[in-house]
Amino acid sequence: MTHELAPAVGLPAPTAAEGQSPASSSSEGRDWWRDAVIYQVYVRSFADSDGDGIGDLRGATERLPHLAELGIDAVWLTPFYASPQADGGYDVADYRAVDPLFGDLADADDLVRTAHELGLRVIVDVVPNHTSDQHPWFLAALADPDPDGARRRYHFRPGRGAHGELPPNDWESVFGGPAWTRTPDGAWYLHLFAPEQPDLNWDNQEVHEEFDSVLRFWLDLGVDGFRIDVAHGMVKAAGMPDIGHGEQASLIGSQTLPFFDQDGVHEIHRGWRRLLDSYPGERIGVAEAWAPSAERLALYVRPDELHQAFNFQFLRCPWEPAAMRSVIDESLAATASVGAPTTWVLSNHDVVRHPTRYGGGAQGLRRARAAALLMLALPGSTYIYQGEELGLPEVTDLPSEVRQDPAFFRAAGQDGFRDGCRVPIPWTAKGPSYGFGEGGSWLPQPAEWGALSVAAQTGDPLSTLELYRSALALRRQLPGGPMRWLPGPDGLLVLARNGLVCTLNTTASVVELPTPGRLLISSDVMDQPGDTARIPADSCAWWAI
Repeated sequence: MTHELAPAVGLPAPTAAEGQSPASSSSEGRDWWRDAVIYQVYVRSFADSDGDGIGDLRGATERLPHLAELGIDAVWLTPFYASPQADGGYDVADYRAVDPLFGDLADADDLVRTAHELGLRVIVDVVPNHTSDQHPWFLAALADPDPDGARRRYHFRPGRGAHGELPPNDWESVFGGPAWTRTPDGAWYLHLFAPEQPDLNWDNQEVHEEFDSVLRFWLDLGVDGFRIDVAHGMVKAAGMPDIGHGEQASLIGSQTLPFFDQDGVHEIHRGWRRLLDSYPGERIGVAEAWAPSAERLALYVRPDELHQAFNFQFLRCPWEPAAMRSVIDESLAATASVGAPTTWVLSNHDVVRHPTRYGGGAQGLRRARAAALLMLALPGSTYIYQGEELGLPEVTDLPSEVRQDPAFFRAAGQDGFRDGCRVPIPWTAKGPSYGFGEGGSWLPQPAEWGALSVAAQTGDPLSTLELYRSALALRRQLPGGPMRWLPGPDGLLVLARNGLVCTLNTTASVVELPTPGRLLISSDVMDQPGDTARIPADSCAWWAI
């Protein structure tokens, strides 16, 4: 596999918004988020500065030059707040403190300042659907059985059955099992995720005021926006009705459920948009929202709501041309209806890495490289999950004793078990943790990862890392604008955007077509005999016309 990159001769000069780092644009980065490339850092698995085997903020800061060289516009950091770590930090005990595992507030401040100096923006996670069971609010709720006291900040309910021994309804946790846990005094509390993550009651004004304060705290520190965890989940249907059947996690993203994607969440996001707009520099809100359709997802990015919403329909799409084209069309149409950009993503910390989803091995990697070029050619913003630029596969053989994902212990959950996509990434070809840190890594890395490291791939024209670097550099030079589909042979998707044509061969065979233009970049070796282009199996190429 190889790729080729030629100078974008004959293409229009990029505008500031299209060709510069948004953080350094002379237009002050107006609407920078509309076509930004944002890199997700899963903090505990990115870089370890103190040798304890767990990634931290100082480690991330030290590795920011890699991201600047890669060519991204912003960094999204997963939660680094004070937490018992029952769910990788998504169980927050103090939203204004850094967990000692990851450093302290000075480290957070240093990371933001360093990123800005490198021309990168910083987006941090906020977790508003639930807190940790060690949060002072929940501890107060457990200590005081008065339903009109501290318990009003959460969802406490009496049980059903003759003695209240049954849960209040049939809702299931995303991680498997009942979504309710009984307290020693007999009441039940709701947790759509782990029992250590009790859901907040957003009907309580105190909850609204607290999160406004939390957002201001981090905006004042200088962050450029928030990725909102479970942005679809804060409001529950009135009366909390039964669903009537099991395996409810499998319905997320395909049906409206009484605990997800309720219309009331949008008023919360409107309030947060007003708060974000009160700060200079276009601070943004990004919704992690699972919605049953592209049209429902677009509601989260109306002009007075959030700026972006992850496109999980695209992430879930199989390697099949009709399905891919349909998802792209539906996504673009839905976001265009509200004047928002589409936000494309292939992997994150909650799903199986896409080289493995696409078949694994050499085939999966070929398809993953091709999918990356397709994604980067589409209009809108894109997200890259750490290690994706290295072509890392899912680690599927982790021993049970090292796993930490609560979904594993409850024998269900999002895409099964999520530890395999969270294994610390390799930086060097050798060493106890391939450059992740001097003290090893909290999850074991495969022996073959040295060859996939940043050091091993840098300068290798055949590598996935250099493919990403070249594609991102070229993307900055290309004019933006809408896309249209062009005709092509069966199994080939052909799209055009101003001076660019992108060809994706989803078949297992070489496909021939008249050369679309001058080859800019390809995910695989490209043969061009005369005026004919021979597109390899499972590959993608960009052409200048």
